[in-house]
Amino acid sequence: MKVTGLFNKLYKLICKDTVDRNESTRLIIVIRMLTLTMIVYSFINSILFLPVSSAGGLIFFNVCLIVFLGILVMSYYQRTLATYYTLNITILVWVVINVRLFGWNIGVQHFLSVLLVFCFFARYRQEHLKIAYVLVLLVLRLYLFFYCQNNDPGMDLTETVLYRFQLLNSFAIFWSLSMLAYFFSTDTQALEGKLIEYNQQLKTQASIDPLTGLHNRRSTIEYLESLLASAERAVSICLCDIDFFKRVNDTYGHDVGDTVLQKIAEAFGNELPAGSFISRWGGEEFLLIFPDSNGDEARISLETLRQKIKAITFDGGSETFSVSLTYGLVEYDFQSNLTAILKEADEKLYLGKETGRDRIVF
Repeated sequence: MKVTGLFNKLYKLICKDTVDRNESTRLIIVIRMLTLTMIVYSFINSILFLPVSSAGGLIFFNVCLIVFLGILVMSYYQRTLATYYTLNITILVWVVINVRLFGWNIGVQHFLSVLLVFCFFARYRQEHLKIAYVLVLLVLRLYLFFYCQNNDPGMDLTETVLYRFQLLNSFAIFWSLSMLAYFFSTDTQALEGKLIEYNQQLKTQASIDPLTGLHNRRSTIEYLESLLASAERAVSICLCDIDFFKRVNDTYGHDVGDTVLQKIAEAFGNELPAGSFISRWGGEEFLLIFPDSNGDEARISLETLRQKIKAITFDGGSETFSVSLTYGLVEYDFQSNLTAILKEADEKLYLGKETGRDRIVF
C-alpha cells in the first residue's frame, strides 16, 4: 500500500500542470520523464564507480545528478520552453564530456538520437530550426567520432566497467526512445482516431436524412448509379408517396406529421426484404430499391408493406388516424438511364394518384 501510494504521488508530481496554461502539458511531462531518466542514470553510474574507486567518475556523475535534479525543479517554476532548451543543452554537454572522459565504446553518443527524436516530436512546425538542429547533432557526432579515433579517453575503464556502461546505456537509450514514441504517438493516434470518427460523422450526416434516419436523395443517386452500372440481375425501383399528407400537417400539426414520417420509415425497415435500399426522396416521398428482385417479387413485398402501413394508427390528439401510400413500381430494363427510370416511376406514381391512391402501379 505504501509503495502504491508513493507511485501515485510521483505520478501526480510528474503530471503537475505547466506554469503557463497556454503551454503543452504533454511536453512538460515528457521533459520531466526524460530528466528523471537522466537522474536515475547518473545515480546508477555513481554506484557503478564506487567499486572501482574512480574519484573523477564519482564526482562527474554526482555533479550530473545535481544538475538534472536542478532541471527537474526548474520544470515546476519556469516556462516549458526554457526547461526544454536547458535540458537539450545540458544533455549535449553531458554527451561530449562523457565521450571525452570514457571513450566512444561506452555508447553515450547514441543519446544524440534521443535528442533528435525529442526535437521533432516536441516542437510544432519550425522545420528550419529542426533541420539546423539535426545538422548540429550530426556534426557533433562526427566530431566525437574523429576525436575518439585520434585521442585516448580521459579515464581508462576496466572491461567490467565498460561492459556495465554499455549495458546501462542500451537500457537508458531504448527506454528514452520508447517513452518519447509512446507519449507523442499516443496523442497522434488519438487525434487521428478522432479525425476519422469526425469524418465518418460528416459523411453520415451528408448521406442520411436526420428526421427519418433513411438515406437522403444525394446518397440514393450515388447508390443507384453504382448499382445500375454493375447490375447483372433484375433491379426494381419504387417511388412512393403518402396520400393527403398535407391534410395531416394542416389538421394535426407538423409534429404529428414528423411522427408519421418516422413511423413509416420504421415500417419500411421492418417489412421490406433484407438488402432493400430505403431513402427519403423528399418531403413525403420515398424511393425504395430492390436489388436482385424483379417487378413481380418487388410487388409482393410492396403489397405486404401497403397493408402493414394502413394498419398503423397515429395519435392526432383529439382522435386517431391512419394513412396510406401510393406506389409507382418499375423494373430496370438494362438499357434506360437513371433519369428515364425515375421518370417512369414518377409517372406510375402519378397514375396511381389519379386512379384512387392507396395502390401499387406496375
